[in-house]
Amino acid sequence: MKTLKHLLIIALALPFFTSCGYNSMVEKSENVEAKWAQVENVYQRRADLIPNLVSTVKGYASHEKETLQGVIEARSKATSVNIDAGNLNASSLSQFQKAQDGLSSALSKLMVVMERYPDLKANQNFMDLQVQLEGTENRITVERKNFNEVTRDYNTYIKKFPRVIYAGWFGYEKKPYFQADAGASEAPKVEF
Repeated sequence: MKTLKHLLIIALALPFFTSCGYNSMVEKSENVEAKWAQVENVYQRRADLIPNLVSTVKGYASHEKETLQGVIEARSKATSVNIDAGNLNASSLSQFQKAQDGLSSALSKLMVVMERYPDLKANQNFMDLQVQLEGTENRITVERKNFNEVTRDYNTYIKKFPRVIYAGWFGYEKKPYFQADAGASEAPKVEF
């Protein structure tokens, strides 16, 4: 009977003495933070291109001050929103995404306005900047996807039993995902 009791205690206590997955939680959390840093990196690349774009456009379309000012202000807002990767939460990610969406919107307006200036569209600097900006937007999409993938891996890992217990003990919580903009599921209406 004593032996059975000891075996039962050992069987019940064994999970507490084996790996609780803490090291894997640390590794996966660090992966999320590294991918977040890469997301910020490509957004910064876009922000760094904008002063050159605005400067090039000013020479051709100086009377488009309102549009140019909108781009400058949106860039300022977008670069002022910084998130500590260790404290990623849905609210801070939403705030970051909102600022970046404002910049994307301002850039879209600028590109529409620039269609009125054939000389600008033919300018090699402007064309190069447009290509770089387009490439950067593609990089942003790729890095957001990569971030969401490692975040899913991390979130799945900490939700599985018995790690869900240990994750709570050690302060590992669900991390937020990038989400599509409101209305992104609807095709844009194009009129000629």
